[in-house]
Amino acid sequence: MYISINNKLYPAAEANISVSDLAVQRGFGIFDFLKTVNHKPIFIDNYFDRFYHSAQEMNMEVSFDRAQLRESINQLIEKNNIANSGIKIILTGGFADDGYTMSKPNLIITQTPLEINPDPFKNPLKLLTYNHQRQLPMVKTIDYLQAIRLQSFVKNSGAEDLLYHNNGLIRECPRANFFIVTDHQIVTPKTEILKGITRSKILGLEISGYKIVERDFELEELYTAKEAFISSSTKNAWPVAVIDGKEIGNGTFEVVKAINHKLLQLIDDYQQHGA
Repeated sequence: MYISINNKLYPAAEANISVSDLAVQRGFGIFDFLKTVNHKPIFIDNYFDRFYHSAQEMNMEVSFDRAQLRESINQLIEKNNIANSGIKIILTGGFADDGYTMSKPNLIITQTPLEINPDPFKNPLKLLTYNHQRQLPMVKTIDYLQAIRLQSFVKNSGAEDLLYHNNGLIRECPRANFFIVTDHQIVTPKTEILKGITRSKILGLEISGYKIVERDFELEELYTAKEAFISSSTKNAWPVAVIDGKEIGNGTFEVVKAINHKLLQLIDDYQQHGA
């Protein structure tokens, strides 16, 4: 397995950065994550848009353009020869002698095997709500402190992941966006969240009998939803069966199935004909 560091390939055992990097010293850095299907990165330009936006918001100077970033990713894909995979692009704060001052960022790109399009309806999720607002929510930072700290709490509660809310206003999961289905709407939170790429694709879909909208909503509406689901690059649209020990809907997930089907069509079309 090879890893790309600053646009050069290294065997994984030899891929290292200094402990003086701000990613190590202060947890300062951004990342993005996309998948490949049959060696092809899916929706790559959308992920590039978010990656460069995150860098700009963090005042990180990126010394390479999109063409160079794309070439580094293509070289890694060719070298590792993993058809279906996850590509993680990490931009660190750079080496800092004082452990605080930002310098030239380091670019790290990794690739790992990934199961593409697993069946989500065999294992619908159980979520646990938690009062927490991510700082800099519009930026995809490497800060997952709260989610990792609470892993044992989630497991001991019989759940599989967290759903953040801010004093009752639903936000997002640590690694996914969140949706509910009401009588005539498919709703996802609008503010103080990371706007995921899969989320954006869902917002562009047409689902018969439903309007897809962005608006904030509270816990009370969550518990009375007809359906609930998360969206992410790895899971597409994944149903949620239980939240805080309460069953959501009747377990048929008809709307989630329709959304997931259309997402798979989008991915397949992009893999076959996209840029």
